[in-house]
Amino acid sequence: MNIKILGMGCCNCGKLYEATQESVKELGIEATIEKIEDMAKIMEYGVMRTPALVIDEQVVVQGRIPKKDEIKKLLQK
Repeated sequence: MNIKILGMGCCNCGKLYEATQESVKELGIEATIEKIEDMAKIMEYGVMRTPALVIDEQVVVQGRIPKKDEIKKLLQK
């Protein structure tokens, strides 16, 4: 599984990154988590509001920090 956190390095982006790492660990999923802070790359996903969560190249959340339970559900789909 390939997971990306899109954002310019703000506090909320960091919180989403941490929550995603914890969710992956708790579920025992093998995944690569990458931070994307380059605005041009973020725009390639059509994201207008950060932070954003991308799972296997699908933008699943943008403009907010989902709770860990929501992240876990998204990871299990």
